[in-house]
Amino acid sequence: MTSVDHKRIGIMYLVAISTFFALGGILALLVRTELAMLGDTIMDADTYNRVFTMHGVVMVFLFIVPSIPASLGNIIMPIQLGAKDVAFPKLNLMSFYLYVAGAFLAILSLRTGGVDTGWTFYTPYSAETGTAVIAMGMGVFVAGFASILTGINFIVTIHKMRAPGLTWNRMPLFCWGLYATSIVQVLATPVIGITMLLLVLERTLGIGIFDPALGGDPVLFQHFFWFYSHPAVYIMILPAFGVISELVTTFSRQKVYGYTAIALSSVAIALLGFLVWGHHMFTSGQSIVSSIVFSMITFLIGIPSGIKIFNWIATMYRGSVWLVTPMLYAISFLFLFTIGGLTGIMVGALAVDIHLHDTYFVVAHFHYVMMGGTVIAMLGGLFYWWPKFTGKLYHEGMGVASAVLVFIGFNMTFFIQFVMGSQGMPRRYADYPDLPWLEPLHQFSTIGSYVLGLGLLLVLFNGIWSLFKGKPAPGNPWGGASLEWTHTTSPPDPHNFSRTPLVTHGPYDYYTVFNGAGDGAMGDGMGDGANRPAPVPVITEGAPQEFDKQIDLGTRQA
Repeated sequence: MTSVDHKRIGIMYLVAISTFFALGGILALLVRTELAMLGDTIMDADTYNRVFTMHGVVMVFLFIVPSIPASLGNIIMPIQLGAKDVAFPKLNLMSFYLYVAGAFLAILSLRTGGVDTGWTFYTPYSAETGTAVIAMGMGVFVAGFASILTGINFIVTIHKMRAPGLTWNRMPLFCWGLYATSIVQVLATPVIGITMLLLVLERTLGIGIFDPALGGDPVLFQHFFWFYSHPAVYIMILPAFGVISELVTTFSRQKVYGYTAIALSSVAIALLGFLVWGHHMFTSGQSIVSSIVFSMITFLIGIPSGIKIFNWIATMYRGSVWLVTPMLYAISFLFLFTIGGLTGIMVGALAVDIHLHDTYFVVAHFHYVMMGGTVIAMLGGLFYWWPKFTGKLYHEGMGVASAVLVFIGFNMTFFIQFVMGSQGMPRRYADYPDLPWLEPLHQFSTIGSYVLGLGLLLVLFNGIWSLFKGKPAPGNPWGGASLEWTHTTSPPDPHNFSRTPLVTHGPYDYYTVFNGAGDGAMGDGMGDGANRPAPVPVITEGAPQEFDKQIDLGTRQA
């Protein structure tokens, strides 16, 4: 618990966020069970408000925001860079305990009755309600520091700790995704911290900031909240883009198509993400000109997202697609995130948004982006890198079954909510007595949530089975070409590498790494990739290119 090894800290994060994911998932099942039938069934309306609020807060602030960067990012990124650790190992450990302290404060609010404001904490209600807003707000405030410090650590690590020869255009796309994420974490997270602090000051000292009864402005809270929370969407999804890039190229046995476009589109999304917060406030009374500008910028952000989708499909085109568990999750991501993205364009249009605002259509869109995007990508990345950081192979049959159950259960749960939202089902309501014809649709959605929960339980069982019964993993079971696969064992050396790697090729140059056996007939990275065998033994004494006579040996580190 006091180790500063980035791999151990990443595993501690993984255990913690998995615990909170389970808690948030149980709360979601309770919400779905309550909504399955008209009237009060397993809880009253006040309890329902507290349960769905805790579901949102736990899932957003304690699970999705730190999920991929803090766990897989911590474990894998330094190895992909050829580094022995992150730039500031002790700061990395401090970030973890700040996250734990923030989570403790948030969970503490449950002992005092919970919070019923929704995860958005909208004022003036959050300034007046008698529930434990102060404890929850301070939990978000403290956990925000963990996010900022992790972002600073990753930015410095990427700038200063790359192995010799690992130039920016040779950096794995997962690292590009984390780099763009870190920029958003550092620039946007302080805003939500200050907002929560102001809310706490208003409640404790009676200072009029957001509450109109005290002379404050509730719309100001919405501006502050969404100035963070929309960029936070990209904190959640940009690392997922990085994971999918790794999965698509490795399991298509094809050099990634449009490397530069995918890398720079991550940075473009990060920067554009700061300019679209106003599309959450079309109904708040902001000026028409502002709404038009925010709507146009919202459409603009679809361009870099579309670039990624088209490049991933182009990578798979003519590739030799290997349908193992991680790739099944990657294909699920392409399907689900595309639905989430396209429906995002629909609610970005002013006229449509007015009709669909605060309905289940928005709930479905949000979950297709966040769970269909981030969670599915994280599951794919977890199966992909699991043999690397545990040294054990998982059960492929259970992995495939979990991917199928999660895909079916997810679509049963949320696709039907697009229909309910378009028919006027409001979000956050404990009951729907005026919309009785929606009861069968709610029941279908609830059954889907049980199927989804079963799929996720299978993921957990597979992981536990692997740790105790799984076969030892080879160093490179997937035939990957980036440093974590070619230059270290499974699990990695305590110092990551026996020698500092010297990088002379890109992370997806399979033809170079595997001496012509890796990437198709033309050998230019655009062939069919059918000739590359898998698994491929790990290179334990440095890559072949390290002995190239043309390399400047003076740059090699001891």
